[in-house]
Amino acid sequence: MTRSPASGAGISPAGASPAGASPAGASPAGASPAGASPAGASPAGASPAGASPAGRRGIRRRLADNLTALLVIGTLKLILHAPERPLWALTDFAGGLSYRFSSDRRDRARRNLRRVVEWMAANGRGTESYRAAATDPKALERLVRSAFVNHARYYVEMARAPRFTTAWVENRLLVETPEEVDAGLVKNRALILIGMHFGAIEVPGIFAVHRLGRITSPMETIPNARVQRYIFSTRNTVGVRIVTLEEAATELLAALRRNEAVGLVADRVISGSGIEVELFGGLTKIPAGPVLLAAETGVPVYMSAVRRDGPGRYRGALRKLEPPVGANRRERSRAMARDEARVLERFIIDAPEQWLTVFHPIWRDLEEPAAQPGGGAA
Repeated sequence: MTRSPASGAGISPAGASPAGASPAGASPAGASPAGASPAGASPAGASPAGASPAGRRGIRRRLADNLTALLVIGTLKLILHAPERPLWALTDFAGGLSYRFSSDRRDRARRNLRRVVEWMAANGRGTESYRAAATDPKALERLVRSAFVNHARYYVEMARAPRFTTAWVENRLLVETPEEVDAGLVKNRALILIGMHFGAIEVPGIFAVHRLGRITSPMETIPNARVQRYIFSTRNTVGVRIVTLEEAATELLAALRRNEAVGLVADRVISGSGIEVELFGGLTKIPAGPVLLAAETGVPVYMSAVRRDGPGRYRGALRKLEPPVGANRRERSRAMARDEARVLERFIIDAPEQWLTVFHPIWRDLEEPAAQPGGGAA
């Protein structure tokens, strides 16, 4: 539009006998078995308090997880209720700080954005201001810094999603493809809606829910269970039913059979092997799920993207993927994956700095040592 057991206080470690009972094979009361510690001494490796080291680590992990959840959820709620105008200024400041101090992420974003703008310049695509960054290091660096700012804005929008009503979205979103939206986004219609890690990810989901009704969408698992439950609940408030990646195959098929829409973010492989495509002139992989699901069910497939057009203002578009006629399932899947890559390029060139995937590995050749600062020959 994403764990450890512990012994409790007073519980004997595994294999130990209850208080006052002698373990099998132990010497009578008052006699020490061979190799045993004297009375009152702790066995080797055991805690004097009766908790094993593993148990203490488990308790510490639970406490750390709980504190992390309180901090993260508290921050998300603070952002949710903060005044909008000063919040955006603070967000941009935080994005600038992240750019300054995150050298590894900055280097990767620069490599990935350089490939995008060089492709744009070579093919005469997009605006001149972006194409200029292919040969102007200062322009490229401004683009990299802007990517960090947009990443920070994404987190703010995610936290404030429960406040984004349909009226709020429609008042701030300019739809660039109204005919496609009216023809494609119809209630009680099974369809696959492909999104991407780009721009305002929450906004197209809210807009689509108003048009389609409930949408089922998978999300990768977050290590902190309490934070994950909170994020799942915020998505549910706007009409997006989140399922885990483990549940995705079953739940997405079930939703389509109920004539409901499903949403998939599909510009970065999170699990599975993916399908290889050419993107901005380099080979990469995109998730196979959307095109395989389309090939299996035959339901229509649309791609959407919404980019920021100033603080609290947005522009978005919807494009339909047409399956090839007369091809078998494998050929359809590969052809649709290629078409998906072309639409991804079409969306991204409007605002490359809003493509959040630039902070992750995209092209294998750019991740090799020779392609990185200070790298040697391959």
